Amino acid sequence: MNAATLNGEPPIIIAHRGASGERPEHTLAAYQLAIDQGADFIEPDLVLTRDGILVARHENDISATSDVADRPEFAGRRTVKTIDGSQHDGWFTEDFTLAELKTLRARERLPDLRPGNMQYDGQYEIPTFEEVLQLLEAHAAKTGRRIGVYPETKHPSYFAALGLNHDEPLLKLLQQYGYDGADDPVFIQSFEVGNLQVLNGKTGVRLVQLVASEGGPPDMAGQSYAAMITAAGLKDMARYADGIGPSKDMVIGRNAIGRLGAPTGLVEAAHKAGLAVHPWTFRRENYFLPTDFKSGIDPRDTGDLAGEIRAYIATGIDGLFSDNPAQAVTAARR
Repeated sequence: MNAATLNGEPPIIIAHRGASGERPEHTLAAYQLAIDQGADFIEPDLVLTRDGILVARHENDISATSDVADRPEFAGRRTVKTIDGSQHDGWFTEDFTLAELKTLRARERLPDLRPGNMQYDGQYEIPTFEEVLQLLEAHAAKTGRRIGVYPETKHPSYFAALGLNHDEPLLKLLQQYGYDGADDPVFIQSFEVGNLQVLNGKTGVRLVQLVASEGGPPDMAGQSYAAMITAAGLKDMARYADGIGPSKDMVIGRNAIGRLGAPTGLVEAAHKAGLAVHPWTFRRENYFLPTDFKSGIDPRDTGDLAGEIRAYIATGIDGLFSDNPAQAVTAARR
């Protein structure tokens, strides 16, 4: 028997970086395909350019997701930076104006696992957040179906230290395109805490605290995500957030041979605190699947993603992030 979701509605399907299992992630083509495949929400990760424009990239380091390394005119922009305690060697959005970024083209981030996506390398621009919202607006005008948006503020404290702030342009654009209230199909997510607490005082939009099975919020030294998902931690979280976005192993763990174990009780505990639960990330390649849902030993082959999703839906999750919206929609609606 499936456990009930927090609001009694079917779980939402969030297209993780668009239909990133079939197109290079965070491109308008990936978002459009996700919409066509029936996703309820699309998820753009947001970073900033030197001139303060929000653009959709998984990280501000664009070495692996663009052709910047092949552009001799930008060779001098390569540098080493420390971001959230980790050192990165590459090219970073905050060192480029939007006009410069628009000369680059997107590339598949996981070519070894998704070689089929490489045929699209070089075809798509890096989109701005406004272009993403315009895509959603055009779809609603054409079909009458309103798709939700689920932006993540990436490294907000790091960018704020550079004098670049997510909040003002993010909230301004959401309001401009009609995504500015608790009843609108929009969630803002972050791995940081302070960013969400500040946003809670500025907007009625629903907020989601991302948590991982290891580590803690980059802006709270000494705090762990493990402490944040205790009963007391969830109660505190509910003062500023409307939901949690846990890594999926925090909802159902895996045993020593990689098979799914028993539910951890996180969904029930979060619901008791009034928090929705949207775990990440569901992908169809064997590489990402539990042992009991793999189709073989080739990490690139497609396994039983639908089976994995149904196991999680049975715990009462309120939504899920997937690179493969078509399969996720089918699995969730059966």
